[in-house]
Amino acid sequence: MFTMLNLVQPKELEEAYQILSEKRNNTILGGCVFLKMGKKRITSGIDLSNLKLNYIQERDGFIEIGAMTSLRDIEINPLLKDNYNGVLAQSVRDIIGVQFRNGVTVGASVYSKYGFSDLITALLSLDTEVELFKAGRMPLEEFLAQPKEKDILVRLWIRKTSRQAVYMSFRNSASDYSVLNVAVSKLNDQWKIAVGARPSKAALAVSASEMLDGETPSSERIEAAVQKVTEELSFGTNTRGTSFYRKALCKALVRRGILEVLACKSN
Repeated sequence: MFTMLNLVQPKELEEAYQILSEKRNNTILGGCVFLKMGKKRITSGIDLSNLKLNYIQERDGFIEIGAMTSLRDIEINPLLKDNYNGVLAQSVRDIIGVQFRNGVTVGASVYSKYGFSDLITALLSLDTEVELFKAGRMPLEEFLAQPKEKDILVRLWIRKTSRQAVYMSFRNSASDYSVLNVAVSKLNDQWKIAVGARPSKAALAVSASEMLDGETPSSERIEAAVQKVTEELSFGTNTRGTSFYRKALCKALVRRGILEVLACKSN
């Protein structure tokens, strides 16, 4: 469990960032679901509940998701179910249970860059940008590549397109973290393949994705891309699986994902 000396509930983002910057141990609070699993001493816990960041809406050609939106909201929201083949709902629906998903927030999940995150993998397969209070707006992949700095993730922006996507994962048990997760998407003739829980954080297989670009790929081109993913990305070993096992899983899941996307009908 964590220890917290003070709880603050700012009414403006500027105030929240000022408090965050005052002391090294001041921390933004999401749902605290993963925070309470570790040991941490927090001087001031900053609750963003008063900032009206719990929403999912369409604006200016994007789907905008506030940082305090829960994973359960992602799972059941009609707008997300009707776009991208429902890939975001697919990615979160098997995370432990409904009560748990009601507590986990989008902002905390993405900002923490968890290696086991199912949501980040799905978001990478879309055209996703993050908006930070200090650093501003940037592509998700750029954010994931940066070292951690004190900032506040305010919202996500997902470009509203006819991109078709699928999400797949393998778990040792229904309530466990993913041994490996994969998201594959296609917009016109452009592909994206994202792999997470390697066990490091999710990443795009850029070269493998480009091998699929263009006209409908042949079975030979699909197999070459599947092989390229395991060469392009690194895989590690932990208690859930070895690097060799993860590579084998990756090939099977990516291949299945490509074929499922090819079978999707554009909206």
